[in-house]
Amino acid sequence: MTASAGETAAAAPPAATDQPAPATAPALATAAPPGANGLASLHPAYFALVMATGIVSIACYLLALTVFARALFALNILFYLIVCALMITRLIRYPARVVADLMHHGRSVGFFTAVAATCVLGSQMLIIGGSWSVAAAMWALGIVLWAGLTYTIFTIMTVKASKPALAEGINGGWLVSVVAAQSVAVLGTQLAGGFGQRTPLALLFCLTIWLGGGMLYIWIISLIFYRYTFFALSPSDLAPPYWINMGAVAISTLAGTMLIAAAPQSPLLTELLPFLKGVTLLFWATATWWIPMLVILGVWRHAYRRFPLRYDPLYWGAVFPLGMYTACTFRLANVVDAPTLMLIPRVFVYVALAAWAVTFVGLVRQLVAYRHRAP
Repeated sequence: MTASAGETAAAAPPAATDQPAPATAPALATAAPPGANGLASLHPAYFALVMATGIVSIACYLLALTVFARALFALNILFYLIVCALMITRLIRYPARVVADLMHHGRSVGFFTAVAATCVLGSQMLIIGGSWSVAAAMWALGIVLWAGLTYTIFTIMTVKASKPALAEGINGGWLVSVVAAQSVAVLGTQLAGGFGQRTPLALLFCLTIWLGGGMLYIWIISLIFYRYTFFALSPSDLAPPYWINMGAVAISTLAGTMLIAAAPQSPLLTELLPFLKGVTLLFWATATWWIPMLVILGVWRHAYRRFPLRYDPLYWGAVFPLGMYTACTFRLANVVDAPTLMLIPRVFVYVALAAWAVTFVGLVRQLVAYRHRAP
């Protein structure tokens, strides 16, 4: 599917530039041989494939669909290694393209998917794989990536001389920065019990990240909502990453439920328990509000405006929120003792699985088509 220029533009020429790149769909780099243009223009947000697969796997595990959960877990390890290899190869062979992406308002935020993918896979390692040490190592890597990318990207966006107008520069992909922060909080809170006497310190760190990510969501979603309501909106502007509007607060809900569950391990969290429950419910209510709105806008885009529906790698950014909403609602129902809410994840897990399957079929078809076109 063709998305907005800021989200799916091919990488800029091999030089750091502030100007938007041409509005062409990102090449599917996993299908491109080394040195081909597909690798050069690989979208930084391709780690969304790992994010989506990981959270759908976890959601299946929570709902006792263990066969799907373990199959997706094994597949996700492979996906993570492949995307890491492609990103590192691209950095070595096309460093100017990577710098250009970092300077681009639309593409730079895609790098945050590396943080979320690392931490989501770390959660899989812990929940499904049962490996605390591997999960802890991935948490450490996630923290390093989060800190480096957060202060690099937002510094560049702040100080660079030439900037796009709000309507062209802001998109739902910006909220992946929130997802990145909250993924660190989610994994860290699950690991905290293994740090012994340092457990309260680890939980304080996770609480700080959670609150900071929540504040970042408020800042960014205010700009996105303003762009929605006060600027003309074309069908191409409603690219798949706009589902992160919901996904970012869904993972914020999940992080909140983890902190609530960990409260007995921290005197501070115990004191803050009413606050934690209130904010977590606020996040969940916000995520729930977004679902009908995004469905209506999707119908407007494809049914009313007849925008073509075809595979785009950025659709993984739409699968992720569905899996995350399933997982966060399951956890919320347990920590606030609201069994009625369990009806939602029992249905949504199949929606998330179906969305993952359809998107994966699209990926496979595009890979096959690319191979047929290759000389």
